[in-house]
Amino acid sequence: MEDFEFLRNITIGQYLPGNSLVHRLDPRAKITVMILMVIAITFNTSYTANVLLLLISLWFVLLAGVPVGYALRGIKPALPLIVVLALLQLFFYGDQFVPTGMASQTWFRWGIIHITNGSFQLVVVSTLRFLQLMFLASLLTNTSTITELTHGMEEMLRPFARLGLPAHELSLVGTIAMRFVPILAEQLEIVMKAQASRGANLGQGSKFQFVQTTRMMASLVVPLFVDALRRGEDLILAMEARCYVGGKNRSHLISLRLSQTDFAAMALTLVFAVVMVAYNGAFPV
Repeated sequence: MEDFEFLRNITIGQYLPGNSLVHRLDPRAKITVMILMVIAITFNTSYTANVLLLLISLWFVLLAGVPVGYALRGIKPALPLIVVLALLQLFFYGDQFVPTGMASQTWFRWGIIHITNGSFQLVVVSTLRFLQLMFLASLLTNTSTITELTHGMEEMLRPFARLGLPAHELSLVGTIAMRFVPILAEQLEIVMKAQASRGANLGQGSKFQFVQTTRMMASLVVPLFVDALRRGEDLILAMEARCYVGGKNRSHLISLRLSQTDFAAMALTLVFAVVMVAYNGAFPV
């Protein structure tokens, strides 16, 4: 039954209670730090810069008291997809990516397959970026409750309400979507175990047998989406039963206040992101 254990490998949307410095930060500060780190990750393509960003992301994980093994666990479900994308980039993107700080060199060519030092660097950088983004996304939800993220996103979007942007509704939709990630993983486990108990051939063979896996997932999509729609309808009825009304006239029980630690965290991350973006070309490789 280990092949059906998806929930334990889903780290995004799972809150881990704690009293670390990251847990105590204002949710707006956490979201701002994450956005700045994503900008720094997006604009850096060298080995050195991405290794440095990965170390910083790991430091955030350790600072939050989240086990590194738990943070890495979220990569397991996406591993086959990562391998496929890496092979496509390695074989077919040789002429599309110029390596940082080096001249383009062909390592292997056979027909349409063209492997260069640029395509190899693209694979390594893409993998490092995926790890960094996985750490940051998981860390945001591991150290913040859904309620905190909802209030934080709403406060950050509130200035745009003057332009007609529904800040409260957008923040609520975003946080509910994140909360549904582990719920859907749990339901997928239930559906797969139910079908396997009735003799369905699920979870057999290698994890990299993509054709078999695709056919298997096709039989799971329909019940999974039906359950998701049912849960969404139940959530709507529960909100209506509690007289929930969104909008700009809604009052707030919780009032967020940024502390000096929050401002320091955002300022240090801003300086780091600006330096990483401004001096991207300065990294030798």
